[in-house]
Amino acid sequence: MSGLMLQGTGSDVGKSILVAGLCRAFANRGLKVLPFKPQNMSNNAAVTSDGGEIGRAQALQALAARVAPHTDMNPVLLKPQADRTSQLVVHGKVRGTLGSANFREARRNLLDEVLQSWHRLEAACDLVVVEGAGSPAEINLRAGDIANMGFARAAQVPVVLVGDIDRGGVIAALAGTRAVLDPEDAAMIEGFIVNKFRGDPALFEDGYAEIAKRTGWCGYGVMPWTNAVARLPSEDAVVLERDAGVGRAGVMVACPMLPRIANFDDLDPLKAEPAIDLVMVPPGQPIPASAELVVLPGTKATIADMRFVREQGWDIDILAHRRRGGAVLGICGGYQMLGRSISDPLGVEGAKGESVAGLGLFDAETLLGADKTLRQVRGSAFGAIFDGYEIHVGETTGPATDLPFALLEGTRFDGAISTDGKVMGTYCHGLLASGALRAAVLAAIGVKSIAGDHDLLIDSALDDLAAQMEEHLDVGALLELGLARRVAR
Repeated sequence: MSGLMLQGTGSDVGKSILVAGLCRAFANRGLKVLPFKPQNMSNNAAVTSDGGEIGRAQALQALAARVAPHTDMNPVLLKPQADRTSQLVVHGKVRGTLGSANFREARRNLLDEVLQSWHRLEAACDLVVVEGAGSPAEINLRAGDIANMGFARAAQVPVVLVGDIDRGGVIAALAGTRAVLDPEDAAMIEGFIVNKFRGDPALFEDGYAEIAKRTGWCGYGVMPWTNAVARLPSEDAVVLERDAGVGRAGVMVACPMLPRIANFDDLDPLKAEPAIDLVMVPPGQPIPASAELVVLPGTKATIADMRFVREQGWDIDILAHRRRGGAVLGICGGYQMLGRSISDPLGVEGAKGESVAGLGLFDAETLLGADKTLRQVRGSAFGAIFDGYEIHVGETTGPATDLPFALLEGTRFDGAISTDGKVMGTYCHGLLASGALRAAVLAAIGVKSIAGDHDLLIDSALDDLAAQMEEHLDVGALLELGLARRVAR
């Protein structure tokens, strides 16, 4: 069995996308390839066919590899739910909560379970492409590490280090990583990739050579900034902060940036619509009165984020928007916020017995419970079929649910919709990827949809990304590096 691991000089250097591109490039060469990330920290999660949850980046990488996502592809998932605590998900199931005080010791004990998933994957394919997390240069986190060199050395997987030239200082970032690593960790790194280059690559030839000279590593190429990346979902909320408030011509759809926003790739199909101006509203700014549709997204902590909505005055903005006849769509936690109240008697999200008033746009109440719903679904709404997934705690009941938003699996109802069709709430993520359903939702604000099924756009972007990588990176040499470990062991 063989494997290849991409680590980065920092977060958001493009590891997730490059792993996806390699998965598609290797799959195009006829290999059975699987993605893997030992430990992920993200509130963007996907539901797998085996009934668990993993980071959505690994689900995208599975799509790139043309395989179904599985919990072994991301055995440890940390989902931040407060400033210093995260929900711990192991092999797709919630195992408890980790705080900053017990994080290091807890993750040290998870290496065996990470390796169990790794061995199952490597036995089932030709090549596993592994994504690291953060940076191995964070040597203060090295003890007990399972995400970068701790895993690479345990599994004896060769590493290629990715540097982001767009943020500047890529020579120092790559050479500096080499300088601070323990010699045995540094020995795992076989080469480097320079990512997100803009302009004429000839201008960087001397810099590229200097990296190779200072590190002793092989260079596998310079990857240019490519438009295909903009058509793929982002894993980290940092991209929302970077693009906050940026608009374009079109009918405005506004989404408030909740502190614990989750599964925000639900919004990507709206961004793909040329007639839509999707505006992420940052804290401290009002929801624009010119918005035709307000989307309340998913959240990892509904009660805390509902309080934040009130602190920002967004509740006043949303209710005024509704009085003007504007449309509102709440997804998962956003749907829960549309009701009269959200209660947490068991302390699932925080202190036991917490309760908060909702927006009151639906006559319904949400009761959070210990059981977590994780399932892929097929449903229909507005006469359109959609595929999606549920990933939530809590049940919403009340008179408003007598007029449901969707019918799932032909047997059960989901969500609620107002009598005028302008207030919509659903527990289903991913439903806007359906071209037909998105067209129906946008018709409520007078917009004609032309983007079609979003999954086809993503698949096309993955093909374009793989083609770009074949052109600008030495994909053949990367493949040889991964397969060579079969001989070396």
